[in-house]
Amino acid sequence: MHQIRTESMEDTMRLGEKLALLLKKGDVITLEGELGAGKTTFTKGVARGLGIVQTLSSPTFTIIKEYKGDLPLYHMDAYRLEHSEEDLGFDEYFSGDGVSVVEWAQFIEEFLPKERLDVKIEYLNEHQRLFTLSPQGMHFEVVAAELQL
Repeated sequence: MHQIRTESMEDTMRLGEKLALLLKKGDVITLEGELGAGKTTFTKGVARGLGIVQTLSSPTFTIIKEYKGDLPLYHMDAYRLEHSEEDLGFDEYFSGDGVSVVEWAQFIEEFLPKERLDVKIEYLNEHQRLFTLSPQGMHFEVVAAELQL
């Protein structure tokens, strides 16, 4: 388990951007955090790091949004799937050519790959956030360790 503290929204964006530079196709990042914790801000940073120029918005109503960059970004919000067993083709995204960022991943736990990076974001105050990284698999152990440097 690795912890990183950010001091501002821009700091959170930079953390996401730094993470993106360590990712490869097929990587899956899950995000856990209360509303307003910074999940979308962090994902915007990941998008920036992947060279995506489109404006990123929450996929709450569409569940999955795709963005084109150096690597495609599949931004998913599984909140509306809480009582559903519907498979929206997650395996194709998770094993595809892009990077998947999944918010509310606990609602699609059965579809998630074993190797992934679980990120918990805690609200400390208006500006500060605490990121707890729980890497699942050797690749993400390396990614989490490099992210802390």
